[in-house]
Amino acid sequence: MNNLTPAELVLMRKACQITRDALNYAETLIKPGISTKALDNLVEKFIINSGAIPACKGYEGYPATICASVNDTVVHGIPSEKVILKEGDIISVDIVVEYKGLYGDATRTFPVGKISPEKAKLIEVTKQCFFEGVKHLKVGHRLGELSNAIQKYAESNGFSVVRELVGHGIGKSMHEPPNVPNYGKVTDGPIVTENACLAVEPMINMGRKDVWLLEDGWGVVTRDGKASAHYENTVHVTKDGVEILTL
Repeated sequence: MNNLTPAELVLMRKACQITRDALNYAETLIKPGISTKALDNLVEKFIINSGAIPACKGYEGYPATICASVNDTVVHGIPSEKVILKEGDIISVDIVVEYKGLYGDATRTFPVGKISPEKAKLIEVTKQCFFEGVKHLKVGHRLGELSNAIQKYAESNGFSVVRELVGHGIGKSMHEPPNVPNYGKVTDGPIVTENACLAVEPMINMGRKDVWLLEDGWGVVTRDGKASAHYENTVHVTKDGVEILTL
């Protein structure tokens, strides 16, 4: 697991603050009638004006600043002028920011206007999965304790956990070891080390856990067409607890 210097952590905190602020800005824009491409353009300008770099743009060929995943899209939805948000939709906005060589990564699932009680519960449970998991993220403990807690909370609420996509280490790169699954046994995974920086990101489906990869090579959707939600923060693990950098 990574071990950043104090100076690098200062830069990472700044990257994470800009990530958080960009998500908060995105939330003010989300309403029926806006396209996901318009949302992407505005958030990109916000990040650049904040003195940072939209890290997803160009990453392994990805064409946009945000991932805009609507309803049954789990992750990596490419923004499009053809995707117009409508009342009752939910949209997951995933943003990664680079600031002076350090990275911040966070996701929120937002309602579009008035949504169904079922979708509202999905969003809330997915968010709470993160916090249930982080309770078990401790120096000297197995990473699997976090993974297991997320899975148990999701399934106890009648939802399922995506297996093909996981969280990750983060720091001087967007994706670093270790993988951070949202499922598994408490005995799984490496021992958590002090000063580890991780992107913890429950991806929870309303229906079954099974997913498809779209023909564009990026978007991942639920096989049963039911909604999915995503909640992510970048965290810093210390001997005294977990610092959530993107809140």
